[in-house]
Amino acid sequence: MTLSAIGNAGGPRGARGGHAGVVVVPGDTATAGEVFSLVRDGVVATRSDIARLTGLSRTAVAARVQALIDVGLVAEGTDPDRPPASGRPPVVLRLDRAAGVVLAAAIGRSRTQLGVCDLDGQVLLARDVDQEVGLTPDVLMPRVVAALGELLGELGRDAAEVRAVGLSIPGTVDTATGASLDSPIMTGWDGVALAPYVAELAGAPVFVDNDANVMALSERRGHLEAHRDLLFLKASTGIGVGVVTGGRLVRGGLGAGGEIGHTKVPAATGMACRCGESGCLESLASGWALVQAAREAGHEVSHVRDLVALAGRGDPEARHLVREAGRRIGEVLAAAVNLLNPEAVVVGGDLAGAYDPFVAGLRESLYSLATALATRDLVIVALTHGERSGVVGCAALALREVLDSTAVDRLLAARGA
Repeated sequence: MTLSAIGNAGGPRGARGGHAGVVVVPGDTATAGEVFSLVRDGVVATRSDIARLTGLSRTAVAARVQALIDVGLVAEGTDPDRPPASGRPPVVLRLDRAAGVVLAAAIGRSRTQLGVCDLDGQVLLARDVDQEVGLTPDVLMPRVVAALGELLGELGRDAAEVRAVGLSIPGTVDTATGASLDSPIMTGWDGVALAPYVAELAGAPVFVDNDANVMALSERRGHLEAHRDLLFLKASTGIGVGVVTGGRLVRGGLGAGGEIGHTKVPAATGMACRCGESGCLESLASGWALVQAAREAGHEVSHVRDLVALAGRGDPEARHLVREAGRRIGEVLAAAVNLLNPEAVVVGGDLAGAYDPFVAGLRESLYSLATALATRDLVIVALTHGERSGVVGCAALALREVLDSTAVDRLLAARGA
């Protein structure tokens, strides 16, 4: 039997074989890693459940479960909330979420969000760190690593307990090398591998991806449970989209999928963009462009978050700017909706803090420019994890790499299990 766990790629649970995302094909033998995926995602709770779903013998189930217990991934015990079939509570299996931690760092232009998460991706402790704009990796990364070490210490955890590290940065990322490939916002970061900086703290594997992509992954325990096809719009200092189709994150050939912020739009003709070109959507609707427009209108703002705060207090000019940004972004997003036919658009980033005016503008253009069929059942929703979406997504990025079925099988093989 083979198992395909959509949840590993940021998608939902559920589909065929009695549970979404788990496709059961009789004839093969489920590996210990595949059994672990069933336990982790809550598809099975007992050894009998495993045998019934996979067709494995009792002996084979026992061997796989014991191997997972031995490496600290699965714990076994009674569940008082599960009604017994006879006189005593049944023995149940669960992910041992406390058997290690993952470190997460969502690195931005002026703020980095840090967190330590358990093996289920739940945030144990988080911290936001403001920074000067324009810092190079040699300056900022040691600060990030030191702050992560402080968080570990506050939790009483050791660097040896770190199973993986997930990082996100704006712009296109070369996920193979863990380096920025092209980021107009993060000058001096292109081509710089980030894993060596983290090695000073922990020897765990490091995974790096684009900020919008990891925020899309954060919806694994959120909108992806209901929608296998979605676009995650991050509208902040820059503009990007995380694309999920069939429960799978789509990066594109060079990892540049979803970089809609640098789509040329007629309304921006002749307007300079920070990417070095002109006519980009970001020159009209990004956070930095809105700050410039707000200053020209007489507002003392230094960041798009300041503008969002003004909009929240009812300032008419700020609300107009935010709504107009939503409308301009919707004009470009409409083409993506026609092309990909998502079930949902999830709205995140700093501009989501002024959700009502921003989404009003987004709806106005998106629903008028996309086809009636593509928008018939389309929903526009707020992100699930709010301010912690970046941290949750970085953790999800790391966990799907080190705790998917293939990685677990490799771990067991290396330990001779």
